[in-house]
Amino acid sequence: MTVSSSLPPTNSPTATQTWMWQGFPITYQAQGTQGAAVVLVHGFGASLGHWRKNIPVLAESCRVYAIDLIGFGGSAKPTPGVLKLGKQVEYTFETWGQQLTDFCKEVVGEPAFLVGNSVGCIAVMQAVVDHPEIGRSIALLNCSLRLLHDRRRATQPWFKRMGTPILQRVLKNEWLGQTFFNQLAKPATVRKILLKAYRNADMVTDELVDLLMSPASDVGAAAVFIAFTGYSQGPLPEDLLEKLPCPAIILWGDADPWEPIALGKAFADYPQVEQFIPLEGVGHCPQDEAPALVNPILQDWIARRSVL
Repeated sequence: MTVSSSLPPTNSPTATQTWMWQGFPITYQAQGTQGAAVVLVHGFGASLGHWRKNIPVLAESCRVYAIDLIGFGGSAKPTPGVLKLGKQVEYTFETWGQQLTDFCKEVVGEPAFLVGNSVGCIAVMQAVVDHPEIGRSIALLNCSLRLLHDRRRATQPWFKRMGTPILQRVLKNEWLGQTFFNQLAKPATVRKILLKAYRNADMVTDELVDLLMSPASDVGAAAVFIAFTGYSQGPLPEDLLEKLPCPAIILWGDADPWEPIALGKAFADYPQVEQFIPLEGVGHCPQDEAPALVNPILQDWIARRSVL
């Protein structure tokens, strides 16, 4: 594994850089010249650009890195299960956890504060559970509850218990899966999904839609989407929380339609969770919808944990 075009963080926004991981190009951005290292990890279907309102603020006192997980954003999107460059990629939390671990060791170069949103929270937890040496503390923003996981199926309404496995089998058909993805990957559809995920409709801008739409045209994007849609195994968040080797804080937009805060509040009972912070009137992506709320919380958390 090598670093290509890797430059140290600066005080001004930098162009996207490329890190070669297991033979695949991975994109990231870095900003800031002093202070603790912070790594930002996006959710499903998003990219490092989802942190564009947080990077410059955190970089005032930290060295901030935002990375595209393999399969998303500007990073490589190899077809799952197919050998390429002598490697076979599966889109699992173990894969993303290893990617984050190697990134912290090879690019960041020291233990970091890791921040995730949605499924990015699971990837962050997987990384620090498997490799405790990379994480100083973690922050989870509207952590994915993985409600369609096989082990959750009995708790779901009958139509989800029956319909989800059928849809997953249908999408495994290459033509049907591609057709379904093509219908989703349209600006009007993406905007409609975002208007559900964000409580404040004014934050659903053309810039945001373009940000999420751009990677959808990449070769392999549909295969990644279908692979993860069919991924109902792997860890649940509580599996990782009970093994967490470092302290954590949890932020949760209470208007999230996908990850209900009423269920998320149970995570506050885990001993490593220092704070559970509800964000009133905020949806699934608080870092983008409500950066004025999120940024000061993250800054305070990093400053407080840095002196302990």
